[in-house]
Amino acid sequence: MKLYSPAVIMALKEKHKFRISKSLGQNFLVDQNIINKIIESAEIGEGDLVLEIGAGMGVLTAAAAEKAARVVAVEIDKNLLPVLKDALDGYGNIDIVNGDVLKMDLSELVGRSREGTAAAGAAAAGSGKTVVIGNLPYYITTPAIMKVLEEKMAVERIVVMVQKEVADRIGAKPGTKAYGAITAAINYYCTISVEKDVPRDVFFPRPNVDSAILRLDVRKEPPVSLVDEKAFFACIKAGFGKRRKTLQNALAGLYGLGKQEVGEALQSAAIDPSRRAETLSIEEFAALANSIRHTANSISPACR
Repeated sequence: MKLYSPAVIMALKEKHKFRISKSLGQNFLVDQNIINKIIESAEIGEGDLVLEIGAGMGVLTAAAAEKAARVVAVEIDKNLLPVLKDALDGYGNIDIVNGDVLKMDLSELVGRSREGTAAAGAAAAGSGKTVVIGNLPYYITTPAIMKVLEEKMAVERIVVMVQKEVADRIGAKPGTKAYGAITAAINYYCTISVEKDVPRDVFFPRPNVDSAILRLDVRKEPPVSLVDEKAFFACIKAGFGKRRKTLQNALAGLYGLGKQEVGEALQSAAIDPSRRAETLSIEEFAALANSIRHTANSISPACR
């Protein structure tokens, strides 16, 4: 069964009386080359466990199951469950989980599936890496990626289809208009590669925007040395929360510091107080966060 075929999608849709939901951002892939590119970029091995965010009609699920020891596919739309059961009939290494990925304990979900696979005697199931894939609905792209990263799961790689504008923003360089808080945050956790731009006509129904395949390789070690990771992210949030303001003004109030104290912390980090957040690299954000934390600690022990 060619799950990527529009005719097959329509047949499954009619058979199970399924209605495509715009509110859930349901746009299904109908191009085998794009599916192959996602799977190729994910570098899935035979002992690996794959977590898929948004199973849809099972196109990526089936392709991943051909390579991996096991695939855990999370799908929020309960109306797709009978469609997936039908479409993926014959695969013995797929778990379909109905639920909202943003509300799940993903580490627990992956761990439980890996233990079950090993107990069933699947070869090398316990020794492979964990990879995340997905054709992400646009409205959950950033929250879903950050949830995986912030949970600090033992994930080696994330390969997802995202809106092209989002991919451009995540891969942006300091000093550009697209560079923002999400850019700096994901750069801290991952190395970033936009693998391929994807036109809107490879989806059914056709969305109003183009997409891109985004590859995030999770760093084994942070790229910068931090006194306090929370301070690093607090500086990023404060800086980009008022991105039109200078850093001295945008960070005033952080950890109870006044403008003068923030200015001193900036100078101590060798950063001009008149600069703005979008001009800072993650190395500079790290130096700033360390300096801000040191300044706050020296003024008030309660900040420690």
